[in-house]
Amino acid sequence: MMAPDTSDGGASCGCKGIRRCLFCEKFKDKGHLEASGAKVVHHFLYDPETRFAICKDAEATSFPFPGVFLWENFISEKEEEELISAMDQDMWNQSQSGRRKQDFGPKVNFKKKKVRIGSFSGLPPLSQKLVLRMQQEPRLAGFRPVEQCNLDYHPQRGSAIDPHLDDSWLWGEHLVTINMLANTTLTMSLEQGLPKLGLAEEVQVAVQVPRRSLIVIYDEARYRWKHAIHREHVRERRVCSTYRELSAEFLPGGQQAELGAQLLDIALCFQGTPI
Repeated sequence: MMAPDTSDGGASCGCKGIRRCLFCEKFKDKGHLEASGAKVVHHFLYDPETRFAICKDAEATSFPFPGVFLWENFISEKEEEELISAMDQDMWNQSQSGRRKQDFGPKVNFKKKKVRIGSFSGLPPLSQKLVLRMQQEPRLAGFRPVEQCNLDYHPQRGSAIDPHLDDSWLWGEHLVTINMLANTTLTMSLEQGLPKLGLAEEVQVAVQVPRRSLIVIYDEARYRWKHAIHREHVRERRVCSTYRELSAEFLPGGQQAELGAQLLDIALCFQGTPI
């Protein structure tokens, strides 16, 4: 039987700066909440068969949207239950915007561009078979993850993740995520719009991510488009595991190749516990 969600009910939160969850909005200064006034946004829906962004209101031309790969039914119901049960036996730490997290990776200071092994002991044991399965896909044949982050979203906490670009100094091109417990929508956004298509304002592309699927963000979608999970798309508990690979800086020939080799040796022993 699947282990129950053991969220703390909102006695405190992990939000910092402008980040907000439902607890913040009740008990913290509301001065930093969203500014009033609607802005113009062009909405598109990603079609995984054609790999086009399809205009939702027929007012603009659809366009190719490269850099997204979706693998439906990547895990089975039994595997999903096993993975969630294992996660819920470990401690969930509070994170930004109503999320909870479990980290399996090195200690990183992105501002100072410093990485140290710290207490990193590898990816969790259950991930070994999943990584081998990922590598059967030609796009991921050389994918060797060095970090795994489990995130727990729940509507009672107002869980979300703001539009952002993942770091590219440490992390490589492929961002690989397994989506569990609920369908969700990944919102890709380009604030400067697409002037060549006559779209001067922000453009958003909604990518539907089914339960138990794997989604890969790479190429232009990885480096140019911000990605987010909006609060309104979290209607029930949703858990995801995101795997990241090293950038060229930490691979053979890079300036930090020796450290990269150490990190990969630890990561791929698959004996890790959350840090």
